[in-house]
Amino acid sequence: MSKSQTVSTTASDPTVAAAAAQFLSPVVLGLQALTINGKQAHWHVRGANFIGVHELFDTIVAHAGAFADTAAERIVALGLPIDARVSTVAEKSSSEVPAGFTQSSELIRNVIADIDAILVDTKAAVEGLDDIDLTSQDVAIEIKRGLEKDRWFLVAHIAE
Repeated sequence: MSKSQTVSTTASDPTVAAAAAQFLSPVVLGLQALTINGKQAHWHVRGANFIGVHELFDTIVAHAGAFADTAAERIVALGLPIDARVSTVAEKSSSEVPAGFTQSSELIRNVIADIDAILVDTKAAVEGLDDIDLTSQDVAIEIKRGLEKDRWFLVAHIAE
């Protein structure tokens, strides 16, 4: 089988597409929620280290949006739709980011908890896609790497 036939077969294989969607859809929804809740944190952070945390939240939001786009586009490239409407994202989200002004250390802990929840889904995708679709697994691995780095930056702000 030629390389182009392999790519074509993988892209049209309904089993591969279904598996990728099964594992990557929760990641997309979690990342979309992080995008929204991270902006909420960004707008309402308070404290002596305001500027640094405010800007870090903006960076994390940008990363989450880019990661969500990458995972969603992988699903769509395999021929399936993804439902990431606000109502669907809201069903997935269990964020503890509060509605109003909050001290930076509390908001950081809230956003870390959101990232930890996404990492659970991302780790499941990495493991589950190992024998199914290595390209989709690569997407999950890259998202995991990026989330772990963002988490590290947040933890450094509250570490003693």
